[in-house]
Amino acid sequence: MRKAMSLIGLLAIVLTIAGITFAADEKTMTWTGYISDSACGVKNAGTAAGKQCTLQCLKQKNASLVFIDAKSKKVMKIENQDSVNTDKDLGMEVNVTGKMADADTIHVDKITMGKM
Repeated sequence: MRKAMSLIGLLAIVLTIAGITFAADEKTMTWTGYISDSACGVKNAGTAAGKQCTLQCLKQKNASLVFIDAKSKKVMKIENQDSVNTDKDLGMEVNVTGKMADADTIHVDKITMGKM
C-alpha cells in the first residue's frame, strides 16, 4: 500500500511539473519579419513585388498567409488568417505578437509596423 501511495504522489508531482511547463510554453512573444504566402514562402518577402505576388497567390493558388522570421528565415503558418490586414501588413517588415500554437504555427494577437 505504501508503494502505491508513493507512486501516486510521484505521479502527481510529475503531472504538476508537466502542467507548469505546458503553461510556460504558451507565453506571448514578438517576432520581427514579413507576411508572405504558403506558395512562395521566403521568395520576395518584404518587397512591393512580394506584396503583389502574395495577393495573387492568395486568390489564384488558394495559398494561405505565413510569417517569415527575419533572422532565421523560418516559415511559420498563421493560425488565425483574419488577423492579417492584407492592405497594410504585406510588403514591409512587421512585428508579430502572439503565441506558438505548435512548432510551426503562430496564433497572432497583433501586428505592428517594423522598421521603416
